[in-house]
Amino acid sequence: MGHAYSPGWRKLTIVILRPLLFGLLKRDWRGRGNVPGDGGVIIAANHISEADPLALAHFVSASGRYPVYLAKSTLFDVRFIRSVLRGTGQIPVYRDHEDAALVLKDAEQALRDGECLVVYPEGSCTRDPELWPMTGQTGVARLALKTGAKVVPVANWGAHELMPYTKAERTGLAGSLKKGFHPFPRKTMKVAAGPPVDLSAYEGKPLGRETLRAATGDIMAAITGLLAGLRGQEPPKDRYDHHQVLEERRSAAAFGPAEAAKPKADGS
Repeated sequence: MGHAYSPGWRKLTIVILRPLLFGLLKRDWRGRGNVPGDGGVIIAANHISEADPLALAHFVSASGRYPVYLAKSTLFDVRFIRSVLRGTGQIPVYRDHEDAALVLKDAEQALRDGECLVVYPEGSCTRDPELWPMTGQTGVARLALKTGAKVVPVANWGAHELMPYTKAERTGLAGSLKKGFHPFPRKTMKVAAGPPVDLSAYEGKPLGRETLRAATGDIMAAITGLLAGLRGQEPPKDRYDHHQVLEERRSAAAFGPAEAAKPKADGS
């Protein structure tokens, strides 16, 4: 079974959204020629705001492709939104599924059918206080190595000024942003696409943890490099690991008071 969508729904969204986005946002677009004109391709992008999917969709559409996203399955439970998502061929992701390979089954089929799949390797908006990309999850690497689809790294910058992510760290740059929707003055959406990430070193290898993590590291490095160019800044040496930070906080909450109450070696 092929990847299903309605050409009519896709045309309708372009007719409605394109003029709105042109009016709402200014654009600084780079590297559109790196987006292949046909065939299955993965657009792997950083995620800084709940508004950046629209900015990326605009960029991808202007590059000659229709963007297909992996959307939370709960969105498909809302009647009108479900019609739009299914009509345009967006793909539901069931996050509570235990088998990641099965979760990505529809995405694999879409790539084999020649779709342009937009994926956020981080899995959520970045929690890095300075809004640099976090460590990536391995789904993009798995998709690319299983299907042979090219991975085009894309960085975006500016959507955080339009609509800051409400669950971001309240320190650093993220902490300085005012919550809410801020359309005025018009924000500039900077988007840059780089050449496909070279994953040839991993082709033919078993898709084990080591291979997938290494390939994911290469993808995140390419995205981070593009973002550094957009920001005109040097990225941090080590990427923010949200899962590690959460684990450290849980450990501190669980053991901190008990450890503090222990008598010291000198008996004090």
